[in-house]
Amino acid sequence: MATGKINVSVENIFPLIKKFLYSDHEIFLRELISNGTDATLKLKHLISIGEAKVEYGNPIIEVKIDKEGKKLHIIDQGLGMTADEVEKYINQIAFSGAEEFLEKYKDSAKDSGIIGHFGLGFYSAFMVAEKVEIITKSYKEETAAHWICDGSPDFTLEFSDKTTRGTEIILHIAEDSLEFLEENRISTLLNKYNKFMPVPIKFGTKTETLPKPADAAEDFVAEEVEVDHIINNPNPAWTKAPTELKDEDYKEFYRELYPMQFEDPLFHIHLNVDYPFNLTGILYFPKMAADLQIQKDKIQLYQNQVYVTDNVEGIVPEFLTMLKGVIDSPDIPLNVSRSYLQADGAVKKISNYITRKVADKLKSLFTENREDFEKKWNDIKIVLEYGMLSEPKFYEKAGAFALYPTINGTFFTLEELKEKVKESQTDKDGKLVILYASNKEAQHSYIETANEKGYEVLLLDSPIISHLIQKLEADNEKLTFVRVDADHIDNLIKKDENTISKLSETEQESLKTVLETLVPQPTYNVQLQAMDSQSAPFIITQPEFMRRMKEMSQSGGGGMFGMGNMPEMYNLVVNTNSDLANTILNASDKTHQEHLVKQALDLAKLSQNLLKGEDLTAFVKRSFELVK
Repeated sequence: MATGKINVSVENIFPLIKKFLYSDHEIFLRELISNGTDATLKLKHLISIGEAKVEYGNPIIEVKIDKEGKKLHIIDQGLGMTADEVEKYINQIAFSGAEEFLEKYKDSAKDSGIIGHFGLGFYSAFMVAEKVEIITKSYKEETAAHWICDGSPDFTLEFSDKTTRGTEIILHIAEDSLEFLEENRISTLLNKYNKFMPVPIKFGTKTETLPKPADAAEDFVAEEVEVDHIINNPNPAWTKAPTELKDEDYKEFYRELYPMQFEDPLFHIHLNVDYPFNLTGILYFPKMAADLQIQKDKIQLYQNQVYVTDNVEGIVPEFLTMLKGVIDSPDIPLNVSRSYLQADGAVKKISNYITRKVADKLKSLFTENREDFEKKWNDIKIVLEYGMLSEPKFYEKAGAFALYPTINGTFFTLEELKEKVKESQTDKDGKLVILYASNKEAQHSYIETANEKGYEVLLLDSPIISHLIQKLEADNEKLTFVRVDADHIDNLIKKDENTISKLSETEQESLKTVLETLVPQPTYNVQLQAMDSQSAPFIITQPEFMRRMKEMSQSGGGGMFGMGNMPEMYNLVVNTNSDLANTILNASDKTHQEHLVKQALDLAKLSQNLLKGEDLTAFVKRSFELVK
């Protein structure tokens, strides 16, 4: 038996470890199981290259609670250590790392979280234990070693009678950490961090019913047996080659990741790269709501099948954080701070790779089955439009698959759309005008007018569409998007022909003066225009620029300062060739004149869904009077 002092100059290193290593004490279990997994996989490697002359067998890692003894056991069947290795790896190397760590990070250790760089995973045990024992037997020799340390720099190292290969760590749980002796607490942690570890993890036993034989009698009672409760799936879908998996396997894995998710994903993207970095994973496109208040943090990040976090900001491009799934990379350190990740060159490359891979997959889905892609468009468009706005590399590739649906349910890429409408929707200045509606019902009358002219009208209704069309206009010369209710259709796509007004200039001035005294200011800006006599006499429009800036301001960024809170302003376009304009101008009875203007304005407001509350009540009452 040997006793000794761990070679450290800091007398109270353990309280410092407890205070600084992790803000989250629960990850001690992840660290210890990761160590056991490493020891098991290293043994497998040594056997495969002929360096270890032992049988690998079917090793597992076992987690056992001894509630009465206030102990937690983590047992592996891996490499094990000799007494010399315990002395070297536990007493010397890890602690030199501990001192270096504390020296370098004593002021900011809790925030930096980069403890994994110093090989200190094992010492996280002292965050929850007042005493730790290691009983270990190496694959290399017969004699096992037993190391005991009570949280001071003093330790004992003696021989042990352990006969099986591997390492058992016994944590004597401290009074302030007794929660880790509760079965539910440990079960939750194993499920969180170790659900897909590559070595089977046993936690207790469970009862299974043996299958009924084919020739069993009617009164046959199936036998029940106690079997190991293996809590993890050591071979999750992302570790397999895409050729090994069918669509149903991907859906099955999605249900394994998200047991409470009842809807199947729309499609998946299998990531698999080994140069210039290692990365595997599966991303799923779930059905998206048509707003930006989507719950993020649904992609899980793993390092060699060990769960790290579901905050993947900086690793996954922001627009894809709305997806679900798994990313696994050994090149991402286990314990890292956000700022470290965002500054890391390898991480930036990973983000760029994922962007490219997603764009390529979307293009192939579009090319292989356009009809199916079009059906899914409304469920995925918010992610793709956000990606086009936020990631230049994605925007470049998206031209091949980004779709623009019409109100009739046909879909065009931007190039197809330009080709389709260039004959009819190019104005007299050579500018191509793309008409769109954001609400098929509310803008119905405007859509009808455009359709009568033979124009295509798109249906663009996502909350960030104003930002996107601004970008498309900037990148496409002589192209403009205009909402169909932004002006009278003849003004939206100006052709050479001009309609002559039936009213003289003097009459028009008089009419405008009358209207401006009766129409609420400054909400409505009165504009007179000579149109076809069959066109509506009063039309309410909202200027494209003003409305778009207001929308962009409301949906964040891009808008002019404070425009989101500006009052609504509209144009009231009055058709000077309509019979009503002539009647209003020539009305001798001022009350009747006022009544005509009010009724016409209310009808125009009704067509724009702007007639509400008191005004709507008064309009209905007035209209009933007319049909008596």
